[in-house]
Formats: sequence, C-alpha cells, structure tokens
Amino acid sequence: MNKTQEKSAAPAGRRALRMGVFTLAMINVSAIVSLRGLPAESTYGLSSAFYYIFAAVFFLIPVALVAAELTTGWPEKGGVFRWVGEAFGPRMGFLAIWLQWIESTIWFPTVLTFAAVSIAFMGPNQSWDAALSSNSEYVLCLVLLVYWLATFLNFRGMRTSGSITKWGSLLGTVIPAGLLVLMGMIYWGQGNPIDISMQAQDFVPDLSNFNNIVLAASIFLFYAGMEMSAVHVKDVENPGRNYPLAIGIASVITVLIFVFGTLAIGFIIPQSQINLVQSLLVAYDKLFAYFGVSWLGPVMALCLTFGVLAQVVAWVGGPSKGLLEVGRAGYLPRFMQYTNRNGVQVGILLIQGGVVTLLSIFFVILPTVQTAYQIISQLTIILYLIMYMLMFAAAIYLRYREPETPRTFRIPGGKTLGMWLVGGLGLLGSALAFVFSFIPPGQIPVGSPVLYVGILVAGCVVFTAIPFIIYAMRRPSWANPAAKAEFEPFGWEHREKR
Repeated sequence: MNKTQEKSAAPAGRRALRMGVFTLAMINVSAIVSLRGLPAESTYGLSSAFYYIFAAVFFLIPVALVAAELTTGWPEKGGVFRWVGEAFGPRMGFLAIWLQWIESTIWFPTVLTFAAVSIAFMGPNQSWDAALSSNSEYVLCLVLLVYWLATFLNFRGMRTSGSITKWGSLLGTVIPAGLLVLMGMIYWGQGNPIDISMQAQDFVPDLSNFNNIVLAASIFLFYAGMEMSAVHVKDVENPGRNYPLAIGIASVITVLIFVFGTLAIGFIIPQSQINLVQSLLVAYDKLFAYFGVSWLGPVMALCLTFGVLAQVVAWVGGPSKGLLEVGRAGYLPRFMQYTNRNGVQVGILLIQGGVVTLLSIFFVILPTVQTAYQIISQLTIILYLIMYMLMFAAAIYLRYREPETPRTFRIPGGKTLGMWLVGGLGLLGSALAFVFSFIPPGQIPVGSPVLYVGILVAGCVVFTAIPFIIYAMRRPSWANPAAKAEFEPFGWEHREKR
C-alpha cells in the first residue's frame, strides 16, 4: 500500500472513534482557557474585548484551521517538526519542535508564580497574603516545589498524570471561570459602582498609543496551543464541515470566558491597582465578600492551585514527548533520549527542570516578582510566535510544493486563495505581535527598559541558536534504530529516492 492509499484508508479504520462537534469544541476550550493572564488585560477595561476578538480572528482561528489541514495532510509522527520539515527541511523542522518545547519550559515559572500566589491567598488575612505573594524567596521556593512535584508525577506515566489533568482542569479552571463570570455579571447587573467605563466608545482602543498595542500582544499567548488538538480532526465525521464548526464554537466560548472574566476583575479592582500575579485572587476575595461567602476565598485559592498543578503536569510531559519522538530519530544526543520503565522521557525532563530552576532565579534577581513575570511571559510569547510563523509559512508553501497530497480537511477557498487568506492573517498577526513583544509596556513597571529589551533579545538569540548547534553536532550514533525505522521519511525524501 502506497502513502496515498494509507492516508485514504486511515479514516475508515477509525470510524468507531468519531466524536461530535460539541465534544471537539470542549476539547479545544479545555486546552486553551486559563485564568492567570486575565489581570494583565483588565488594565484595558472594555477595550480588552476588542483585543480578544482581534487576536481570535488574526491568530486563534488561523492556527486551528491551518493545523487541521497540516495534521490531515501529514499525520505521521513529528507534529510541527513534520509540517515545517516537509516545507523547509529537517533543520527548520527541528527548530520548530525545539521552540514548541522550550517555550513551554520557559512558561513554567510564570504559571507556577500564579500557583505560589494562590497558595499565599489561602491565609486568613488579605494584606498578609498579598505581602507574602510579593516575596521573591517565597515565590522561588514554591515555584520549584510545585514544578518538581509535577515532574515526578510525570515519571509515573500517563495513568497518573492523566487523572490529575482531568480533575484539575474541571476543579481548577472550568468551575472557577464560570463562577468568576457569573459573580461579575451579577455584581454589575445589580447596579453596583464599577471601576471601568462600559461606554460604547471605549470598546475600540487608541491604536496610535504604542503602550496599548504592546501589552495586548500577550493575548496571543492566551490562544496558543490550539494546534495540539488538531490531531482530533481525523476523528470527526465530515471534517470539512464539522471541524470548522467546532472551531467556531470553541472560539466563541473561549472569547466569552476571557472577555467577561477580564471585565469581572476590572469591575471590582481599579486599573491603577491591578497586579499581574495577585489581582485574580483579590477579585475573588472581593466578590465573595460582596455575596457574603468570604469563607470560599481559601477554597478557591486551593482550587486554582490544583488547576495550575494539573496544567503543569500536562505540559511537563506533552511537548517533551514530541521532542523525544523526533530526537530518537537521530536529532538529540542519546542522554536526552533516556526513558524509564514507564516510557517517560526522563532525560529531557531533567534538563527541562534545570532550565526551569535557572529561570526561576530571576524572581530573586529582578526588582519585583511582577517584573520577572512580565519578562519571562514575553520571552515565552516571542519564542512561540517564531514557531507559529514557521507553521503558517509552511502551510502556505506546501499548497504550492505538494498540492496533490491528500488532506482530509482542506481550508476552503480554491487552490491557494483560502490558504493565503487564513494562513496570511495568522502569519501577519504573529509577525506584528512578535515585533511589539520586544517593546516595554508602559502600564507595567519593568525596571530599566534597556535591561528589559536586552534580556528578551539575549534570550531569543540563545534559545533559537541552541537547536541549530545541536543539529550541526548530530551523529549517526544518536539515532535509535527501532525509533528511526518507525519514523516516516519526509515526502520529499520519498521523491528523491525514485
């Protein structure tokens, strides 16, 4: 059976796995929605809704649709490595899969800072809780404790990590998000004074103000990860119709949660008092006090902490597993390919832990926890956007290079027009967000602007140079014979052998 026949036969063998539109939509929502970044956007008031919708149109939907076409066209192992490698060769493919892994590694200290703050707010006194959550040494210790706990849980395999992720997502993300939106809307609907303007003219921001654009670039990271769920497109009946429908439903639900969750924080906390790492917990405390259930404050802090742990457990093992599959085909040194008896990529996870530990020290070196949080968040965005630009460019190029490759799902619009429209929007949006991510936001104190930009540039250069160095150093002995035999050659390699 040739490659084309294998692809056309695959869906028939998977009929028992068909999932509904709503199920796929919920998978996408659970993969994306996180509450920790809402305070950063609440500084914009009503105009935050404009940014969420803008980023959904220029990033969220293009990522999902492009990833779906690439997944069904090139379903072999490797993910983004396969897609970019088919277009631009294995060197650029390795850069893409490396960036997908390293950005999640750099992201860990930021999300774990939120966990540290959540634990601090389980105390009985809000002033004392806020002071503790601003203590750099406390944050460092909690970040490392929770991260290494998540790593050791991953060592036990998918059964343990999968259960934690499932229940943590429900208790730590879905329920808190719904509660925040519900309380915020009731509070506003009952005519209480709010700390932001809800006038229609405030919806569209002043886009001539660089500060408004810079901080808004972080919204792109809110929507990152949709490409992970694109693999499910093969399990959907009539993917040409139902997959875009599921994406539309997921996008609307995600935008609504982000918009109303952000506004709920802005209703009750003045813009001048917004703190990136504390304001979500403070908003819950104030809303609980208003509804006469202050005792729920520590309970919510515990739920959010559990949610972060679940998210970290999922991300500790996810991208690193993809990197392992590529690495065993000869792209990583043998010591990074080491797995334990549960098949867990221990070698990569230990290196990943070392990087997280070093980055976490920024929380002690830099002036404030908030400064460190902003710098590492922006570096995460910058690296992830490079990967997305490679993905969008690959999708557009492959419409010309391999137009006849079967795709179960194909972005509608003829041979190239639809792809240029969707992929071009994503590429343009990612490129603009990438540029603006280097500019210090005026709304958040980041210390010296020169140091801020210098750290971002240095981090970008270092973390993008490493995969090129590894690729140049690769040796035939790095390849695991069994894994390499299972790793499909690129399509252009097949053609070259003919």
